[in-house]
Amino acid sequence: MSAEPVLVILGPTASGKTELAFRIARKLGGEIISADSRQIYRGIDIGTAKPPREMLEAVKHHFIDEKEIGEPFSAGDFAEQAAERIRELHQRGIKPIVAGGSTLYLEGLLKGFAELPPANPEIRARLTRELERHGAETLYRRLESLDPEQARTLDSTKSQRLIRSLEIIELSGQTVTALQRKTSGPPPGIEFTVIGLDLPRPLLYDRINRRANAMMQAGLEAEARRLYDRFRDQWRTKNLNALATVGYRELFEHFEGQHDLQTAEALIAQHTRNYAKRQLTFFRNRLNVEWVQAPMDKAGVEALVQELCRRIG
Repeated sequence: MSAEPVLVILGPTASGKTELAFRIARKLGGEIISADSRQIYRGIDIGTAKPPREMLEAVKHHFIDEKEIGEPFSAGDFAEQAAERIRELHQRGIKPIVAGGSTLYLEGLLKGFAELPPANPEIRARLTRELERHGAETLYRRLESLDPEQARTLDSTKSQRLIRSLEIIELSGQTVTALQRKTSGPPPGIEFTVIGLDLPRPLLYDRINRRANAMMQAGLEAEARRLYDRFRDQWRTKNLNALATVGYRELFEHFEGQHDLQTAEALIAQHTRNYAKRQLTFFRNRLNVEWVQAPMDKAGVEALVQELCRRIG
């Protein structure tokens, strides 16, 4: 007997994943497994585009508001725990719908993990010194020359992933991209139907620009100020990965006097567009995705809801 298919809805930020997953879950009486590495943290709401309270009350969402800022939670933790919850929901006769855009969360759940070499303190310390001395951009250019595909999935501000990528190359003599192709496979007994929401790049970027403006109107600056007042010391020492997030990073820099508010808002939109581009590169190169046109209106959403419900129902 074949396993019941689990629908996965992925795509770049602002492509409509949240609304589509919600409509499908409500129609089927299902629950949503959120594959978003930031929405799991309490207190970062507007800038992570968390579903509104009425959505969270109408349909159960897993991995939203489950951790405190600073509490560790990795892609490996997500993959293991998400698989457990999917099996529990199946046992109770409830359909899980996975939705999100966090690349490593999705890759870990869908493909498993590659056999990567353990950390080497000496290499890591040397790379960290190079980072401090020459800046992240220099290390990023090195990674770009050694493993361009991996480099395209992250930016130079992701210093931990940057250092880890270069460390893996030194230790194994292979690129991260090559090693990731030798994954352990999906969790046993679970089959995935992976749907990606695609839309023309100009339209996606317009949605992102509008969302950045809407977040500011909804009070993102005040939310970021509360977090800055509470966590500024940890943020300055780069000890809080959750706050090295687009939307908060630019406003924290504004609070530090690095640029004015108008520039911060423009940078939020720009960096979100850059992030969406990296997401698409990752999904197209590393995952097996069936791409569908993202709905443009309510009629389009309803038609896609009906089609996907039919396929997994």
